[in-house]
Amino acid sequence: MSDKPTAVRVYLARVRTALADLPASEIEEILEDVRPHLAELEAELGEGARVEALIERLGSPESYAAELRASGGYPAPAEGATQVLATPAPGLAKPRIALWGLVFSALGLALLAFGATITVNPDVFAGLLLFAPVFVVSLVLLLRGGVEPVLALPEVGWLRTTMAKGREQEDAGRFLRYAGSLKPAWWVLCAIALICFGLVFMLRHRDAVLLLPFLILAAVAALWAGPRVRADRRLLWVAVPISAFVIGGALGGFGAALDLFARGKSYSGPSTYYPSADNYGNDQLTYGGRDVDNVYAFDADGKPLTEVYLYDEEGRPLTLTRYACERSTGGKQKIGEDNRFPRPKIEQGVTDDQGSYNGYNGYRGACRELAGVPFSAAIPKVSVPPATPTPTR
Repeated sequence: MSDKPTAVRVYLARVRTALADLPASEIEEILEDVRPHLAELEAELGEGARVEALIERLGSPESYAAELRASGGYPAPAEGATQVLATPAPGLAKPRIALWGLVFSALGLALLAFGATITVNPDVFAGLLLFAPVFVVSLVLLLRGGVEPVLALPEVGWLRTTMAKGREQEDAGRFLRYAGSLKPAWWVLCAIALICFGLVFMLRHRDAVLLLPFLILAAVAALWAGPRVRADRRLLWVAVPISAFVIGGALGGFGAALDLFARGKSYSGPSTYYPSADNYGNDQLTYGGRDVDNVYAFDADGKPLTEVYLYDEEGRPLTLTRYACERSTGGKQKIGEDNRFPRPKIEQGVTDDQGSYNGYNGYRGACRELAGVPFSAAIPKVSVPPATPTPTR
């Protein structure tokens, strides 16, 4: 049997050296906690794994020891303590782009999720075209340069120091430890929230069914990557965006619920018109608790009027969003807003290869605009009593 030390033993020896200023009993307790994680990672890398492979996944033993020191609330090494000299740090530009690209992408995802859930409009996710390139660049730089240069950045070191100081305080330390104990439940909650978002969007918008598989995939990624982040910091590029998306979506859903509650408390009565907001943020008429998309007017003989402009009692136009068919996708699109009625009815459906609308084999999205009045109205005749003659003297 070969006496050559394994990668884990070499890695742990350097970690032990970096923690040499701590009491021996404390060092052994720390190493006992991390040894199973390292052994699992070594088994994953395969027989004959090299120390360089562990460094690629976890960072240098010295930086890993600094993380363990900070997470345990231990003080920074005193001056003169034995340290292993690290290799010169590479340029900071690429690691910094990788880090802040992740931060920017996560914040963007949170904003998109907030906007989509507060309006229940999946079209907001078109904003991903803005953030996706930034995330791809960040991920490529991470995979090429490894996670160690990112973890060695000054801003990351400042964050570690701040967290360590927080753990030293009684109240903050208690909160941080409690929050850390909730991590397994958080990833389960993220998976459930992602699937719920997809189902809500699908129920409100038929086209959102295309979004559901991606949210299910993200839910699976959260359950897989979340518990492994501590052993492999590269998985932060999966866990952080998912967490940001769930937090933004939850805040948006909470805001939408408050808005609905406020409307229910502020307006009442089955015959009251009041303005609400549509998916584009424009005013929308509501009657009896239901949105009004069109208004039809008739003259005294029951003849429909083809061009009517509506105003309120103060002379303000009742301006609503006007939609039209988008031929390329079969959906409807906003073309402006005005107070002219009635509008063509926008009917969305499907066509088959022969162009039959809403046929049995229809599969291609289609849209058509239906002009005219879809009903007839019986105008009640109001009899005016004859005027009483004024008596003469």
